[in-house]
Amino acid sequence: MHVFVTGATGFVGTSVVGHLLSAGHTVTGLARSDASAAKLDARGATVLRGDLTETDKLAAAAAAADGVIHTGFIHDFSNFMHSVAVDKAAIEAMGGALEGSGKPLLVTSGIGLLKSGQVATEADMPDGSSPRLSEAAAMPFADRGVKAMMIRLPPSVHGDGDHGFVPANIGFARQHGRAAYIGDGANRWPAVHVEDAGRLYLAALEKGEAGGRYHPIGDHGIPFREIAETIGRKLGVPTVSLTGDAVAEHFSWMAGFAAMDVPADSAWTEEQLGWKATGPGLIQDLEDGTYFEA
Repeated sequence: MHVFVTGATGFVGTSVVGHLLSAGHTVTGLARSDASAAKLDARGATVLRGDLTETDKLAAAAAAADGVIHTGFIHDFSNFMHSVAVDKAAIEAMGGALEGSGKPLLVTSGIGLLKSGQVATEADMPDGSSPRLSEAAAMPFADRGVKAMMIRLPPSVHGDGDHGFVPANIGFARQHGRAAYIGDGANRWPAVHVEDAGRLYLAALEKGEAGGRYHPIGDHGIPFREIAETIGRKLGVPTVSLTGDAVAEHFSWMAGFAAMDVPADSAWTEEQLGWKATGPGLIQDLEDGTYFEA
């Protein structure tokens, strides 16, 4: 199968491309820069120069492929609504190009968009409080002859090269000389190793069904306090509870994410796709991985 991948040199996309190539598929990857293009070329992938705003180019690439995996997103929380609009337009362009083809379209979303405070399953729908529209944009194509599917990533997709919430949290701890959690720190974060996530995209591409929503989950719900305590111990700084204005002062743009309580289950995904997380958990990765290397 020839697969068009957006975000192909990002943290998750790099793993996805690796698993696709190892399974014998061919890949065209979207690349914004010379450096990204060189990385894809070195791996034996075809390069499409462009970015997520070039919807005509995305549509043409989708139409020419046997399937599409959309991992790209503009992670600019200072202009989040622009990122959301670009994502929605990109999904609609690629989905429109695939209408009536029966080809797979895998779109990335997040567990954090589901209802807080309960164990999220694949049957749960976004609670509507987030402006991110990936799922709403993608899933109608399942009724238009596209094998549209969602991959809902947990807040922490971890491993070497992670540049998401956990490294940001470590950065805040370094900056302030203390690791922190909010209140009693009992809010729970699910997590998955990046290579397990990459394997799930491959499994969904090959075995998934139209309308399927899949959860790559290794840790079903780690108390945020445990994450903070591990960071504090590894950095040799105290770990403290924060409330009120101190939360935003410490966590800045990440304050809302640090408060998320979104444990998640992946039993249906495991049953449907024959997938199971096998990589290290987040705490083990913090203990033994590269997160605290200078």
